[in-house]
Amino acid sequence: MDRRNFIRKAGLAAAATPALAAPALAQSQPQIKWRMTMSFPKTLDVLYASAQRFSQFVSEATDGNFQVQVFPAGEIAPALEAANEVGKGSVEMCQTASYYYWGKDPTFAFGTAVPFGLNARQQNAWAYFGGGIDLMNSFYATHNLIGFPAGNTGAQMGGWFRKEINSVADLKGLKFRIAGFGGAVIAKLGVVPQQLAGADVYPALEKGTIDATEFVGPADDEKLGLYKVAKYYYYPGWWEGGAMLHHFVNLDKWNALPKSYQAIVKAGCADCNVSMLAEYDDKNPPALKRLVAAGAVLRPFPQDVMTACFEAAKDSYAEIGAKNATFKTVYESMAAFRSDAFLWEQVSEATYDNFMMSQQRKKQL
Repeated sequence: MDRRNFIRKAGLAAAATPALAAPALAQSQPQIKWRMTMSFPKTLDVLYASAQRFSQFVSEATDGNFQVQVFPAGEIAPALEAANEVGKGSVEMCQTASYYYWGKDPTFAFGTAVPFGLNARQQNAWAYFGGGIDLMNSFYATHNLIGFPAGNTGAQMGGWFRKEINSVADLKGLKFRIAGFGGAVIAKLGVVPQQLAGADVYPALEKGTIDATEFVGPADDEKLGLYKVAKYYYYPGWWEGGAMLHHFVNLDKWNALPKSYQAIVKAGCADCNVSMLAEYDDKNPPALKRLVAAGAVLRPFPQDVMTACFEAAKDSYAEIGAKNATFKTVYESMAAFRSDAFLWEQVSEATYDNFMMSQQRKKQL
């Protein structure tokens, strides 16, 4: 065989091939640059790292062709306006909690958490396999949004209080920073709910503008320094049994994406959904120990408070559902799933967890 002749012919063939393949490749891997605005500051490092993780995931999966630049709250949009700006098309996507937009329509609350709703595992199961994502995206589409689960905090704490809560009577007139549906429920017991962005919570509590605040849990609350201005740390956050974060995308921008990029966005969101909960479960235990060492006083909500809040929540579901058909449809789906999920967990998770916790209290772990 004439080696030089073979190489020359092979080279000509190779040169001809890209001329056919390049246009298809270019079409499937276009250069796209998006911006993601957050509802949270950089100081809340788990939330910020999750947004950065998504950005890196998308870039690496597309060989750098799809870039998503992350902006903390306030840089290009106010914290509590993130999804509104995405819906308007002024920014392509955001990381936020859907219940921040409760005021526009209470159905938004189901995307994050509702009072006495689902825990983190159940929230994922309902979203991915119980029809939750499809139900919510049918609703989000009416606001020119599409959303995907992109993180979960797990069950949150009940918050920081300047005084002890010994009964339902102690709630009357309390100015409490609490987001979303939980505020409407606890207002039935005389609380005056306040909705503030994360960066505004500490100064409001320090100045006495509010009497109490909930935020997330030990890792984030420690970062905000809330223990310095209110020492009573109550639990559980019954309005956030498994608070899910979302990445919302402008619906028109989403529909214009190549299918391969849509798949990458979904995969990136799912990756964030797993990693965020894992990171909170890693960081919350040592943070709680540090908070107690710094003077935080742990308190469970009294049983009469929990019961009164539960009854108020049931009343709220019925009242809102009577006026809002979409809310009623989503609630009925979630509630049916919740009933079976807690039945199963009584047999499985709760029995195992309760035994192991008893061993932990005996210092056997």
